[in-house]
This record gives sequence, C-alpha cells and structure tokens, in this order.
Amino acid sequence: MTQNKVDTVTVEVVRNLLMSIAEETYGIIVRSAYSSNMKERRDVCTAVIDPDGNSVAQVESLAALLGSMLSVVPNIYEKFGRESIRPGDMFIANDPYHGGGNHLPDIVLAAPAFCGDRLIGWIANIAHHSDIGGKVPGSTSGDADSLFQEGIRIPVVRIREGGRLNESVMDILLDNTRVPQERQGDLTAQMSANLIGIQRLEEAYARYRDVLTDCMRELIEYSTRRVRAVVAELPDGEYSYTDYVDGCGEKYPDPLPICVKVTVEGDQLTIDFTGTADQIAAPINVPWPCTKADVFFAVKAAIGPDIPANEGINRAIRIIAPPGCILNPTAPAPIGAQIDCSQRVPDAIFGALAQILPQRIPAAGNGACTTTILAGSGRAGTDNVFIFHEVIAGGGGACADFDGLSGIQVNMTNTSNMPIEATEMEFPKILARRYELERDSGGPGLHRGGLGIRRELEILEDGVLYTGLGDRHKIAPWGLEGGMEGGTGAFYRVVEDAAVQMGHKTTSLPLKKGDVIRVVTPGGGGFGDPKQRPVSQILQDVMEDKVSLVQARELYGCVIVPGEDGSYHVDEAETVKLRCEN
Repeated sequence: MTQNKVDTVTVEVVRNLLMSIAEETYGIIVRSAYSSNMKERRDVCTAVIDPDGNSVAQVESLAALLGSMLSVVPNIYEKFGRESIRPGDMFIANDPYHGGGNHLPDIVLAAPAFCGDRLIGWIANIAHHSDIGGKVPGSTSGDADSLFQEGIRIPVVRIREGGRLNESVMDILLDNTRVPQERQGDLTAQMSANLIGIQRLEEAYARYRDVLTDCMRELIEYSTRRVRAVVAELPDGEYSYTDYVDGCGEKYPDPLPICVKVTVEGDQLTIDFTGTADQIAAPINVPWPCTKADVFFAVKAAIGPDIPANEGINRAIRIIAPPGCILNPTAPAPIGAQIDCSQRVPDAIFGALAQILPQRIPAAGNGACTTTILAGSGRAGTDNVFIFHEVIAGGGGACADFDGLSGIQVNMTNTSNMPIEATEMEFPKILARRYELERDSGGPGLHRGGLGIRRELEILEDGVLYTGLGDRHKIAPWGLEGGMEGGTGAFYRVVEDAAVQMGHKTTSLPLKKGDVIRVVTPGGGGFGDPKQRPVSQILQDVMEDKVSLVQARELYGCVIVPGEDGSYHVDEAETVKLRCEN
C-alpha cells in the first residue's frame, strides 16, 4: 500500500496519542503488580509497535529494557509467521537468545491489535521479575557460568490464544519460581495492561483509520532524518575510547575493556566495538538486543534528547560488535548480571563523543547497577520464601554547566527509589539502619560530581541469604576537562560493629540475626578544574556534609574553618595563598 502524506500537526497529535497509550499501560502495571520490584521500583517498560514490528512509542522508563521492545515482534513473525497471528493472541518470552528480554528475569509480553481481520499494531511490555528459578533466589548471581543456571528459559510462545489463557504455559512458569503467588500476580498485571493497550489502539484506529499507520511510518522516518541531520553537522573523523568493567568475581579478577570507535562520515554514524573483551563464563555478557539498546540510549542522549524514541534512531546507526565478544555473546553464555557491563557501553561512547562535543557530554556517572538481593523464609499465607530486590542509585556526572545530581540512576537504569517504609512493611525481617549520601564521593571539579549513597540493612533473623552485584568498585567514574574521578563503590558485612569488605560479585552469602549489609555506591566524575570552583559553593557543600574539610583543602584548595557554634567560614587569605601555590 502506498503511504499517504500526512501533515505535521496530525503526526504530532498521533505521536502524543501513542505515547499516552504507552504511559497508560505502564501505569496499569505499576498500580496492579504484586512485587515491590514493579510497584515500588517501577522496573517496567511499555511500548506501542507498528504492524511491521517497529517500535513507535516507548514510555520514558528504563533504557535497559528498550532492546527487547525493538526485537520482540520481528521474532514473533520469524517463528510463527505474520499470517498466523489472530485477535486474542498474546506472546511471552524471556530468553534474549530467542526473542526474549535482557536477561531471564525480564519477561516480555506482546499482543496484537486488530480492526476486523486487519492487524493494526502491537502493545508490548517488559518487567523484571524477582525470581524465575535458577541456582539462587532472585535468579541473578555473580558466579553463574552458564545460562542454564539462571532460571527457566522461555522462547517466544503463546500465553493467550483466541482470548483464552494457556493454563499449561502458566503452570510451567509458576512451577519454576520460588515465589509463584507473586509471579502470577505480576504476570496478570502485565497481561491486563496489554489488553487495555489493545483497546486503546483499536479506538485510535477507529478514529484515524489508515492515517494512524501512516503517522507511525512518518514518526520512524522523522527520527531517522533527525539523527542523520545532527550527525551531518559533526566533524568527520574517528573518535575512540576505552572504558573498563571491574571483571567478574574471583574467576575474572582483572578489568575487562569495552573499546569503541565512533566514526562520523557525512550523515553516517558507525559505532564499532572491535577490540572489546571476549565473552566470558560469567554473568556479565551483554546479549545483542541489550547492546543495541545501549547504543540507542547513548546516541539519543548525546545528540538528540528531543528526537522521538523509536526504531528510526536505530536505522540511522551502524553497530559493529564481533560475535563472541562480551557485547555480542553466543548461547549459552550467562547474562544474569549483564547490566553491570551494559552500563559501561554508554560511558565508552560518551568518552569518545566528548572529544567533539565537550560542552554537551557529562563526566561519567556512577555507571553501576548496584543490586542488593536478600532472601529468606516467607510469612504465613504468602509464598514460602521472600525475595527482596533493590537497585541502589549513585552519583551523576557533572557537565559544563551544572553539578552532577546525587543519588540518581544513570545510563541504562532508571528505577525508582525503594522507600524505607515499603521495605520494612513488606519485608519485616529487614530493618533499614542508614540511607544517606556518601560524603566526598562526588568527583571534585569546577562542577562537582553527584554523590553516591550509603545504605545499611540489618537482618532480623537467621537464615537470610545475601547477593550483592555491582561495578565501579575498582575503576572509578572518570572526570572531564580537569575534573577528578568520582568515588568507587563497596560492599561490607558488618558484624558487631566490625566491617568486612566483600567482593563486587557476592552470591548467596548466609547471614545471621543482627548482621548488617552496608552498600556504598559510586559517585559521579567532576567537570573542570576543582581550584576554579567558587568558594561559596564549596562552603555550602561542607555545610551540607557533601564535602569534608580535608577534601575542601586538599583537592579544592579552599580552607574552611569550623566555628565553636557549629558554623563554618572560609579563611579567604589562606585559600588565596593555597590556590596560588598550586
């Protein structure tokens, strides 16, 4: 069918309509899910997809989950054939090697919308489930050496057919999780959201008819044109950068390189990861859909924050990642903790682009997905076990105009804070002892990096298992234009006030009543010379306990004197002298 030309006003109206559908389905999952992981942390993403399988509207939630949205429908077509799709169908998958999510706990559900016998689009969502089986509670470990240890693998299958739930598929899923009540509730929330989304998309088609799908195509083409137009304004050349992940546990103690070469040639942008570390027998390998999502995010954030997020951005980028490298592994390479490596991909791309966009690119943020998983016996009337899953924020990188934000998610993660009240209400065997910003963790600079977080959780009974997954414990977030590194992260087990540091990949550590888990997350890198930071801002940082007196003097060249009444003032003469000496 020949595409009809549509006016820009109609395209914009339809774009907002499609976004409202994605946002409504997102809200349905958050409001009706059972797990704190979805209803509190909002580890969820939703999208509207055109009849050809191209994403046209994506809710602004987790960039890490976008990869699955970009590939789920093409995978359905490849397996079942477009002609076999019927009204009332709904598909489920979680295996990234066979059309699923980013790792096995991320479950994708997609449902087609019809007008009569005509397929008019798709509604899809993806959400992180707290447990999907595997060797450890939470299905994510730091020491898995095979995908088979990480949970049940779900290829693309129908979970609903002709409007009826496939009970057999649901039974298999519930029998392979430690928390079946929670899984059933969360999956029901995802299916319900898709059903409402289908209704909304069908209502939109009834109003706009073929103009709706014409607008979908135009939105994709518009995003492609916008990306190419911005790229064409950049200076031609090759720009390279190498960043590192910390390795993975005792088996891989050495940092692993993430190498990128960004090539600008006219309006063509090529992202080449040749030279990146080979895949490893540890769970930080990044499956191909996730790598695509990493590049998608980095390019959009760097060159076009206002460009509509859809398949059109992908069409404007050429990505090279050699098969068998850590960013394009082959099955059954484990992927459970892939987000720790996935976070480094945008950092590396930003490091390359900073060479030509120094005023637009921020210093490195915390660049981690600092995960805490606690599991123990459940309460009466609930699942047999409880699984507490939290991703703790860190510092954002500073930029040419502003300090980095403190206590935020960066790059591929964008989950919400897990409130202390929700933690203690839903998990009565956990007591939050501290939740505060980590002093001196923001990288010093003209503009200071954002601060990381210190989180302390006390265990109130024996028999609780702890899994801690993080990065940037060895390789600190970098600064720019003379700005200094942000602070690194760390995990501690505190027993009777004695703190013992643990590795950045700690799996199923048995805890006793009274033990405290202390999590420190990385800060963000600084931007510009710290000695150029106004003393008034340094004084404010000290008063707010973001910067210590020692750091103010040694790294900022600012002498601040505490008063007997608890106040602070700047010794201007000593500050001038100190800054002149340096």
